[in-house]
Amino acid sequence: MELKEQILKEFNSRFNEKPSVYASAGRINLIGEHTDYNGGFVFPGAIDKVIMAAIAPNGTDKVRVFSIDIDEYAEFGLEESDAPSQSWARYIFGVCREIIKRGGTVKGFDAVFAGNVPLGAGLSSSAALESCFAFALNDLFNGNSIEKFELARIGQSTEHNYCGVNCGIMDQFASVMGKEGKLMRLDCRSMEYEYYPFAPEDYELVLVDSRVKHELADSPYNKRRESCERVAKRLGIETLRDATQAMLDGIRDEISAEDYSRAKFVIEEKDRVLAVSDALNAGDYETVGRKMYETHEGLSKDYEVSCEELDYLNEIAKECGVTGSRIMGGGFGGCTINLVRKDLVADFVETAKKRFKEKYGHEPKVYEVVISDGARKVE
Repeated sequence: MELKEQILKEFNSRFNEKPSVYASAGRINLIGEHTDYNGGFVFPGAIDKVIMAAIAPNGTDKVRVFSIDIDEYAEFGLEESDAPSQSWARYIFGVCREIIKRGGTVKGFDAVFAGNVPLGAGLSSSAALESCFAFALNDLFNGNSIEKFELARIGQSTEHNYCGVNCGIMDQFASVMGKEGKLMRLDCRSMEYEYYPFAPEDYELVLVDSRVKHELADSPYNKRRESCERVAKRLGIETLRDATQAMLDGIRDEISAEDYSRAKFVIEEKDRVLAVSDALNAGDYETVGRKMYETHEGLSKDYEVSCEELDYLNEIAKECGVTGSRIMGGGFGGCTINLVRKDLVADFVETAKKRFKEKYGHEPKVYEVVISDGARKVE
């Protein structure tokens, strides 16, 4: 059964109103990793994996919602004290509250939702959920008066204030603002963004999910962020966005080797994103792929956020003639993102599954994704 049919069938069995259907997408990030908190650029796009919801006003001050995937029902009011106990429902409650805090309107509604965004693969299913409900509630109760970028901020604030995750804006931005066949270069300092063509006839994007996540005793994310902040402070600048390799080399003897390596990666990654921008405009996917490999090397050797399994998947990609491959996301597990010529996809997927299973005892999951529209009304 198609996702929409499944959701409508469940909605009709539980509620009496005629619902509207909305969807919002998961996302990939082609290049630009660990650059967001350094004031740099990211390069995300929405994908053809979505969270979809059937929603209808119910004439009360209560929200009644059912998650098909979790097989759980939640009911809550719209006051701050009404926060639901279920963690998944807090995403929806948070979106309601953040709209209300901004002077928007939210009234009681009934909803059923489900999705095909793979969980735990770093494709931001939570941002897709927030964006789906933010877009829907803006349409149903506010006449679409809230600007789309503000809907992304509503999702980000939901994570901060109701879900305990101090995330950047990229995931929600991509989920709300995505366009079919377009990637977006977002300037994380100015919040300006630009669309770039990404609809290659001869290539596909293939995600290979290692299905491993290494939990480290310390907080590796915070430690790397602190390294970057120390170097920026020593250079007398706000973030590494304004640093050059020459500036970094000028203070090499005054900072630790570790801080030097972290900053070196960020500076090089900033330049790679700009090179990929030019390459996409020229339809030069070979250059895009080469920069992806350089990013993986930097994330593995300089930023040290890779792991053995991801490095192995990257090696397999090289051996199979994959155009570009790198870790996607924070690191220490999760996915590689691969730009693969269509005539090589079947061989690459088969080889990666076989060799990874031989070495680690389980097959990776593989997802072929297409760059698609973000938040939208389905019917």
